[in-house]
Amino acid sequence: MFVDHLSLLDFRTYAELDIRLSPGVTVLLGPNGVGKTNVVEALDWTSDLSSHRVSSDGPLIRFGAERAIVRVRVRRGGQQTVLEFELNEGRANRVRINRAAPVRARDAIGIVRTVLFSPEDLALVKGDPSHRRRFLDHLAVSMRPVLAGTLADYEKVLKQRNALLKSARRSGRFTDVHRSTLAAWNDQFARAGATILHARLQLLEALGPEVARAYGQLTDGSKATRLRYVSSVLPESAGGDVAQLRGFTVEDLHGLVLEACAEAERREVERGLTLLGPHRDELELLLGEAPARGYASHGETWSYALALRLGSWYVHLADDPSEGAAPILVLDDVFAELDARRRSRLAAVVATAEQVLVTAAVEEDLPAELVAGPHDVVRVGPGRAVREEPAGTGAEGAPPS
Repeated sequence: MFVDHLSLLDFRTYAELDIRLSPGVTVLLGPNGVGKTNVVEALDWTSDLSSHRVSSDGPLIRFGAERAIVRVRVRRGGQQTVLEFELNEGRANRVRINRAAPVRARDAIGIVRTVLFSPEDLALVKGDPSHRRRFLDHLAVSMRPVLAGTLADYEKVLKQRNALLKSARRSGRFTDVHRSTLAAWNDQFARAGATILHARLQLLEALGPEVARAYGQLTDGSKATRLRYVSSVLPESAGGDVAQLRGFTVEDLHGLVLEACAEAERREVERGLTLLGPHRDELELLLGEAPARGYASHGETWSYALALRLGSWYVHLADDPSEGAAPILVLDDVFAELDARRRSRLAAVVATAEQVLVTAAVEEDLPAELVAGPHDVVRVGPGRAVREEPAGTGAEGAPPS
């Protein structure tokens, strides 16, 4: 798939912007701080309604504006879809699909698919477990958009469950009313949690080999990668290792989470906090025999982070090999962070994608393997982005409306 138009209104630093894009490689060039990342952030946001830079939508709306608008026209095979997203602070976002009546923004998840590489990806390896959980869930949602609803339900139930446990702790008594209410929340919590856990485990079966493949492409292959999921719903005697859960259905996992809730009840009431569930799980990244976090060198950390993203792309390709289904690749100021060898190896792989968007401060940061063939250049300055037209061509197409 590829996006051939992107329009912004009051998004980040752009009061108004319209860019025509093409398949193949497009380079967004401009000094640091002029808004290159804002452009690709907007495109990436349309894929799963989240930013790789901030946890809420408020900062995406231009300071002083009431709302932001992001429009994209995406082509997949012979099909064209126009999406218009309205980002509102303090109330629900909305979307129009092909100019129809507004619907929930969540209904558009999966129409645009992206895989984004950015300097923030180092947190996938070096950061706390929340970064890796988020990585898994975003990838799972991009492949199975219905999971977005389950994740939202889980967060709501988790808040209610935590509020109840906190209330019981403050009162100093765990009454029959507390217990019956908790039992009701437990069932909803276990049902949503089991669905999330099942989706993650299925995803990891496909992702692990692809990350190993990608890491081998980016390095000399002297070390192997392995992804190990550690679940908080398993007994401590099992060490949290989910290998024993292979073949479990959602219903099996639902029962397992309920059992874990019962066993943890006393500790949770004492703490006033939910101590188990997908929000407490960990994805361990192993390099050779050691955890990558704390043991990998800077270069190995970068290679692992890139391999996670590249592996995600490979999983998408395997999951849906139909024409036009491949996600758009977005590389946000990545090449400036890499040595020459890693630049060349990454560029050689991503250049095969149907559409690649790259941001860079200077052309010298771009590897020859990426820009040796035909490619487009968009010059980005404060509040503007202008596409350079190749000699002998004129403007084509029209912005989405």
